[in-house]
Amino acid sequence: MKGLTKELVLELAKLKNEPKWVTELRLLGVKAWNELVMPKWAPDLSDLNLEQIETYVKPDFEMVKNWDEVPEEIRKTFDELGIPEAEKASLAGVGAQYDSETVYHNLKTEVEKQGVVYLPMEEAVKDRKYSKMVREYFMKIVPANDHKFAALHAAVWSGGSFIYVPKDVDVEVPLQSYYRLNAPGAGQFEHTLIIVDEGASLHFIEGCSAPKYNVANLHAGSVEIFVKKNAHMKFSTVESWSKNMYNLNTKRAIVEEDGELEWISGSFGSKITMLYPMAILNGRGAKFEYTGVTFAGKGQIIDNGAKVVHVAPDTCSTINTKSLSKDDGVSISRTLAKILPGAKNAKAFIDCKSLILNEGAKAEAIPEVKVACMEAEAAHEASVGKISEEALFYLMSRGLS
Repeated sequence: MKGLTKELVLELAKLKNEPKWVTELRLLGVKAWNELVMPKWAPDLSDLNLEQIETYVKPDFEMVKNWDEVPEEIRKTFDELGIPEAEKASLAGVGAQYDSETVYHNLKTEVEKQGVVYLPMEEAVKDRKYSKMVREYFMKIVPANDHKFAALHAAVWSGGSFIYVPKDVDVEVPLQSYYRLNAPGAGQFEHTLIIVDEGASLHFIEGCSAPKYNVANLHAGSVEIFVKKNAHMKFSTVESWSKNMYNLNTKRAIVEEDGELEWISGSFGSKITMLYPMAILNGRGAKFEYTGVTFAGKGQIIDNGAKVVHVAPDTCSTINTKSLSKDDGVSISRTLAKILPGAKNAKAFIDCKSLILNEGAKAEAIPEVKVACMEAEAAHEASVGKISEEALFYLMSRGLS
């Protein structure tokens, strides 16, 4: 399936046999896509032709819960990435997506007994027990009309995971979902929805990769996270794309009273990345800490950063970005801290560090700090430089060239 039309979306909805309310959201996405314009402030996306992108690529088999049942060609890909071994050694559950569909999904019995729910997104929207909860939260933080690529995602989303952690449940071992885009000229549009209920805690790991092709690939997934009162959420993501990928993801979270969100992001590869995880601190005492590391090599533009909105009093946030650029690579740290009038005693701190490895590489920091409350603190600092002579001398003394 290529491009984006109402007919294509209806065909996709029929293929998935999904509820009417999901199809209605898809149609809202088509409408918004036709009405919204490409971002003017962003890196140049004119080479991205959606008419040439396969918006849906279906594997030849159904999802399974045993790695041995995954077809050999696909299993080999995940074996080389170390996913099955990681599941055995240190994960509570794993979801694996290949192109447009989830091919493997499993949750360990002991975690399932705690009441933790970990389902493929297509199952979750139809599940008798949880579909009502899913409908309440699905596409609420990232609505279909939010921006051009959120609209595209709403229209053609496929795959992803739904996670619910009940009240006061501590998931001691991480869950992981891994997304592999293997088809040339294809798009991947998975949707991840996570709800961590009051007093609960979760560490979720997300991994993404793709092989290199001579045609453009597109990744426009979406992540929505709800951190309830006194809950703790850690979200770790590593995106290692090939240099033909346009990585245009949208990730957002709402954090309630005394909730904590820790976000760790590594962004490598891709032709162009535009990714700015966002936290809305909606309850008193909510906390957000973001650490992002990016690398821009030859022919790459990595436009990355984070956003935070302080809505409630006594909230605090820290955004740390570290970027490296080499050859003619461009690394952009784009950040926003917004403190609303009711966020008394809020504290927001942004720190952007950029390292340029040779002449021709570029690094930019584009911070925004918007404070509408007189009883709040906000600070930003940024630095850019090369590796110091002292550091080089130390490395050479250890035998490095």
